[in-house]
Parts: sequence; structure tokens; C-alpha cells
Amino acid sequence: MEQYAGIDVSLESVSICVVDASGRIIREAKVASEPGVLITWFGRLEVPMTRIGLEAGPLSQWLYAGMQKAGLTVELLETRHVRDAFKAMPVKTDRNDARGIAQLMRLGWFRPVHCKSLPAQELRAILTGRKLLQGKRHDVEMSLRGILRGFGLKVGATTARSFEGRIRELVEGQPTLVAVADALLLARGTLGEQLGKLQKRLVSLARDDARARLLMTTPGVGVLVALTYVAAIDNPGRFKSSKATGAHFGLTPKKYQSGETDVTGRISKIGDASVRTALYEAANVILTRPVKASSLKSWAMRVAKRAGMRKAKVALARKLGVVLHRMLVDGTTFVAGKAAAAA
Repeated sequence: MEQYAGIDVSLESVSICVVDASGRIIREAKVASEPGVLITWFGRLEVPMTRIGLEAGPLSQWLYAGMQKAGLTVELLETRHVRDAFKAMPVKTDRNDARGIAQLMRLGWFRPVHCKSLPAQELRAILTGRKLLQGKRHDVEMSLRGILRGFGLKVGATTARSFEGRIRELVEGQPTLVAVADALLLARGTLGEQLGKLQKRLVSLARDDARARLLMTTPGVGVLVALTYVAAIDNPGRFKSSKATGAHFGLTPKKYQSGETDVTGRISKIGDASVRTALYEAANVILTRPVKASSLKSWAMRVAKRAGMRKAKVALARKLGVVLHRMLVDGTTFVAGKAAAAA
């Protein structure tokens, strides 16, 4: 007899619902949010699960990896699809969410999500930490500028090296402002020091990663873009076509067609925002700085003449994502002629 299970994941506990092939609820439970506990609970059932579904989230990859390793037929579900499927539910609870996921698994109305490998998750953690430190350092600098502006002290244009000297020059002779500046500059210095350590680690990782070195042969693609893309793609074989990467990272236009209405909108912006940002920044470098022998730039400039520079950058970011994926699949370095043909 076929049975399907849905799991609604939270930080401390998970709600489980098991249904049969007709949709009748067989069992429900609430257990600790631990892979071992879930494996033990499903192991006590007399009938093996046909499919077990859990919504993608912060803990889901950890739970998914442990359950899959134990031989359970588990699937990660696209969060956006699950949320849309539950919009008709008048009452939202963890128990009802588990019931809904179980029914989605029974009916097959779901799109599985790729669970990233442990190395990809570790690389993503370093990139996230670097971005966080960079943002916090910028916040400290802007806060310090705002504090001094209230006293008529204008910092003006500075560089990363001249910022501290300019601040100390402005607050000299004012004990209260000196104390505030000392504290914030110390915090800024600590953040900058740790940021530098993570950046050095990323450079070292890029040097040792054959895939990153391969992608960095592309004009405009540096360490951060290459590692961000590698961490997000993880396994290039999971895409049937390189063109699918554009839609996967939200760089293709939205489409609404019904009867006489046929509207093509802006890009969808679904998927990994960090990859979308990295590809856009790479496209911006290609279009705004001198780039040696780039056929992609020539193609994008023709798009810019027709549709404007902003749309050309988005289009180039999408094409760049396609080209980088094809390079990973083929294991070849960037070839200007091939890139032009793909574009």
C-alpha cells in the first residue's frame, strides 16, 4: 500500500502527516527537528514511504541530507510553489501545512529542489559571511558620517585608507565626539580585518578550484563572481540545457497571457539573488570598462542601441550565465567566437 508523508519544518520541532493513496490521513505526529529522530520515527512505520516531502528552508537541507543518507525517499519542495498551493487554506498551522505537503506528494504537484553538496554549502557560507562583514563596515561608516553631520562636520569624499584620518581630524578637540569616533573606528577596523581574512580565503579557494579558474578566463568574471556561480550551480548536470540557468536565476522576463491579453513584463527576480547580482556586476564591468577581445560586449552594445544600457546589462547577465554554465559542462575556457554564437 502506497503511503506519502509531508513534513513542516520549524526550528525546534517538525509536524509530520502520513496519508495513503486515496488521501486519507494515516498518522500524524510532532517530533524534534533532528535527522536522527525523523529517521527513527519513519523506521517504526510498518509500510515504507513512497515519497516524503519537506519545504526548502534553513534547516531543510540538513534534514534532507541525513534522511536521504538513511535511504528514505525524500524530496525538497520549491518554497514558492508550496506557498501558492496553500493560499486557499483558510487556517494556516504547522499541522495543516504538513497535511498539505503530504497531499502534494501524493498528487505529484511539486517541483523538487536541488540540495547543494556540503562543499557548496560551505563556500556559500564564506561568501555570505564576507557580504555581511562588508555591509556592517559600510553601516558603521555611514553612521559615523551621520553623527558628525549633526555637528556641522562634513566628512566628504574619502578612500578606505583616508577615512579614519579624516574622522580624527574632524573630531579633534571635542572629547565626546572623540570617544564616539574611537569606538566606531575600532569596530570598523575589526570588521575590516576579518573581512580581509575572508577575502584572502576566497582567493585561495578560487586558486585551488579548477571550476573557478575556468570561469575566470571569461572577461569581467573575477574571484567573487566565479565562486558565487560555482556554489549556486554545484552540479552542472542538473540543468537539461544551459539556457535554463537564465530562468533559474530570475533573469528572464515574466509572461502573462490570457485570451486577448499578452503581456511581457520585467525579469522575474526569482531564484538566487546573489548570483543575479554577481552576473549583473560582471555585465556592468564588461560594458563600462575596457575589456580585451570580448564578443559578448559587442553583442550587448548592439542591444544597448536598441533597448538602452540598463536592459543591455540584464540581457548580458543572462547570456553570461548561459555561457558560464556551458563552460562548466564542456570543461573549456572562454572562447570569444563561441560566446558570440551563443549570444
